[in-house]
Amino acid sequence: QLVESGGGSAQAGGSLTLSCAASGDTVSRYFMAWIRQAPGQEREAVATIDSDGTTTYADSVKGRFTITKNIAKNTLDLQMNSLKPEDTAMYTCAAKRHIWYPAYDNWGQGTQVTVSS
Repeated sequence: QLVESGGGSAQAGGSLTLSCAASGDTVSRYFMAWIRQAPGQEREAVATIDSDGTTTYADSVKGRFTITKNIAKNTLDLQMNSLKPEDTAMYTCAAKRHIWYPAYDNWGQGTQVTVSS
């Protein structure tokens, strides 16, 4: 089970940190992602992290967002800096056992991020 927290409102240029608490298994074993969707737009994987710590970022957030796993707390975190109004979306964490699995099989409920100019 995945449960997100940390969403909310921020001014452009500000920062927010999202956290996704996992239960039932350890985050270190999974390929995980933060995925966002804004109204009327397609879902976008903004950041991913593999079981070996390899990370990837969407071009739209590269240099501004950082994805990490906190093994001690068993959470997936997303540090979001230099926020822009276009970062406004529902952010959801997702997990799958391996990168080559076709689909994520565990999803959180999502947390809303709203950035005002």
